[in-house]
Amino acid sequence: MLDLVDFGLGALYQGAGRCRFRVWAPKAKRVELRLLAPDGRTVELEPTCEGYFEAQVEAVSPGTLYLYRLDGERERPDPCSRHQPQGVHGPSAVVDPSFNWGDAGWFGPALRDYVLYELHVGTFTREGTFEAIIPHIEDLLELGVTAIELLPVGQFPGRRNWGYDGVNLWAPHHDYGGPAGLRRLVDACHRRGMAVVLDVVYNHLGPEGNYLWDFGHYFTDHYKTPWGEAINFDGAYSDEVRRFVIGNALHWLGEYRIDGLRLDALHAIYDFSARHIFAELAETVHDYADRAGRRVQLIAETDLNDSRLIRSPELGGHGLDTQWNDDFHHALHTLLTGERMAYYEPFGRVEHLARAWREGYVYSGQYSSFRRRRHGNRSEDLPASKFVVFNQNHDQIGNRMNGERLSALVGLEELKLAAGVMLLSPYLPMLFMGEEWGEPAPFLYFVSHTDAELVEAVRKGRAAEFKEFAWVGEPPDPQAEETFARSRVDHQLKRRHPHDQLLALHRHLLELRRTHPVLGTRDREAMEVTAFEVERMLAVRRWHGREQTLMLACFGREQTHATLLLPEGNWRKTLDTAEARWGGPGPQGPERIESNGEIEIALPASCLLLYEREA
Repeated sequence: MLDLVDFGLGALYQGAGRCRFRVWAPKAKRVELRLLAPDGRTVELEPTCEGYFEAQVEAVSPGTLYLYRLDGERERPDPCSRHQPQGVHGPSAVVDPSFNWGDAGWFGPALRDYVLYELHVGTFTREGTFEAIIPHIEDLLELGVTAIELLPVGQFPGRRNWGYDGVNLWAPHHDYGGPAGLRRLVDACHRRGMAVVLDVVYNHLGPEGNYLWDFGHYFTDHYKTPWGEAINFDGAYSDEVRRFVIGNALHWLGEYRIDGLRLDALHAIYDFSARHIFAELAETVHDYADRAGRRVQLIAETDLNDSRLIRSPELGGHGLDTQWNDDFHHALHTLLTGERMAYYEPFGRVEHLARAWREGYVYSGQYSSFRRRRHGNRSEDLPASKFVVFNQNHDQIGNRMNGERLSALVGLEELKLAAGVMLLSPYLPMLFMGEEWGEPAPFLYFVSHTDAELVEAVRKGRAAEFKEFAWVGEPPDPQAEETFARSRVDHQLKRRHPHDQLLALHRHLLELRRTHPVLGTRDREAMEVTAFEVERMLAVRRWHGREQTLMLACFGREQTHATLLLPEGNWRKTLDTAEARWGGPGPQGPERIESNGEIEIALPASCLLLYEREA
């Protein structure tokens, strides 16, 4: 396993003007370090082994700019640069890793207690910086969030990007506030009891400013991804590529005290070696966390529905901690919107949502009409904490042609219904920035490349992506600054009607999740889920000890009736999303239910009802 200190890469500042420079460059016969003005020195790096070059250099101060000169010709930024103050094409900067941390004793929340809040640094505030997030931490804590999840922050070209075009994977984006800004944000979160998860991209690098090709064999043409050649995890020279990636993970955990990593698009990572990169990454990260006395979570993003990713090594799995569950989103989204195109096509029945509640995956080996094959494997035996569920995220919004949030597709009553179904599930919930108050602004796809040909290729590629969705019109220009500006959230809406009422409902739902003896459990064994297809209703009965709850999620467009089996006793309504205090038309469901084992109940349209059995 890789040790962060013993195998440090990049410019490792050691204090007192000393800095060790280390780079993997097997494609070069000679590597020089060029320290830029006012220093002006050129230092020959010594070749060591396996294609590494290094040197211990004196009289170097934090902020010193430098480049590597390869074979006396090409000058390139450091592949493991800690800071790129002049952008992806400019020199790297030496960074002092010391910081006056104020989070002594911070351990991090248990995975079962995670309530995630995904945000994009550039559009979450007007300033678009790490430090501008800090004043909003208290609001997020009051909401019930326990961890913010940042979209990728590695240096990308220009000032505007989702972050998935990053090319300096070790350098927090300069315009966001660089290394100092990220440390201050993480420290502020930890001081207030909030974890920080970072989205990292190990399946590709962006198309502009990617100079890894000049240094080493980071890529392979054996496999293809949607973004070009794949990262080389199993071919010749792959040992050092794996060290680069795992070292990057440890870099974020060690130098920035990040609490978790969301691993982007693992289905686009190919590794047929005997020891999979996911297993090696998980073992190394968890070993580091144990030695550091911290909790660290690895969150997979994948569309494979392969439970091996999140099973323990003892059960033949790779040992990742949890994963995003797209099936839950698709099942809920199709019921709310009626959309059935592209990957939504195999969803749309209440039973699909019921299966997501019961098992995790909806497709666990069944035939998928979208994929034209069987898809997925079993997940029902896994703990609920192995799945992150959501109604919205950057992908599901931003990969629509016009970036519509759910608030632009359905009404307020459906938004409240969706919130209840997701937040009261036993799984780990995730909100996308502004979702809690029904933010109307879109989240569009935006870039700021400097290569005109690349910009045009992005425009054409973006338009081609939407053909299978049959959307009409032209997508907003990804390069236009207006596209980026339109994607900013408006925090002032929190205090305006009816956004404030939707926000209040989210707070209440998360409080129930946190404090209720039944709804606070993560036990899927103590749960009965029934789909009523004709009535378009999902019924969920849960229990813990002598306590029982009944949740009725009504997706019908008009009132209907249903007959359901329910244990004998009196049941009292404790939540009705149609109540006026939540911005609704008034209470819809019966206040009390008396059951002799079977009941017939009137079901309102687009509403969530919650009942508790009285002692």
